[in-house]
Amino acid sequence: MVQDQGDTDPSFEERLRSARRKQRLEAPPKPSFDKDALGGSAWSIGLRVGIELVAAMVVAVAIGYGLDRLFHTTPILTAVFVPLGGAAGVLNLWRMFAPKPDRKTE
Repeated sequence: MVQDQGDTDPSFEERLRSARRKQRLEAPPKPSFDKDALGGSAWSIGLRVGIELVAAMVVAVAIGYGLDRLFHTTPILTAVFVPLGGAAGVLNLWRMFAPKPDRKTE
């Protein structure tokens, strides 16, 4: 079959690009070298790591101290919540740095 010059049918390449876009088969974008895979500079990632750990510990100590004051106990609940806060901070960091699985829809 021969197409006329005035035809408005898209070319094969355009239809192929459109089909690849719909199927999400296009090549992934190349990572840039000036930023990390987490989407920020080294300073921003370092600050985020510190804030994650400190925030988890502050919340844990506040909960433990508040429960100790509420129940009039010795600082045993604070001592219980401090390791829990540390574990929560480490878990947040694990979620941030763990490799992400590819999400391909079928």
